[in-house]
Amino acid sequence: MTKATDIYTQADQRRQSGNLPYAGAVTPEEAAALLQLDPDARLVDVRTRAELDWVGRPQIADDRYIHIEWIRYPGSVPNAQFLEQLRAQVTPNAPLLFLCRSAARSKVAAKLATENGFTRAYDILDGFEGDKNSAGHRKTVSGWCHCGLPWIGA
Repeated sequence: MTKATDIYTQADQRRQSGNLPYAGAVTPEEAAALLQLDPDARLVDVRTRAELDWVGRPQIADDRYIHIEWIRYPGSVPNAQFLEQLRAQVTPNAPLLFLCRSAARSKVAAKLATENGFTRAYDILDGFEGDKNSAGHRKTVSGWCHCGLPWIGA
């Protein structure tokens, strides 16, 4: 079995090689493993409520899952309370695994968290749905769903 320390080391290596402005990056499989191995780890889903309702979300224990919209729905406006909501739910030294649809919003959320004192902010590579295939569909190329990790469908 992989150890949490091994996964965090790999994430840090990705940080160094990619010059990432946050603690590091993990694959969806590594994120799922960390949620099992590290009792302090939390998945922070930054997608909209509509995405959760219409697409689904990772199937993990409720006490390990945090939902905070990065962009508000409806209206597509930035969530001005993002940091306040994050601070209300986790301590600054908790390992935070940021997730969005395709790893765009999660990267900026991890960066903002790091800039504001969250020392263990990680991006989940490829996101929940991953990249589009040649037909424009997601969940078939990369991401949490494509990896066969448990999720609750909409």
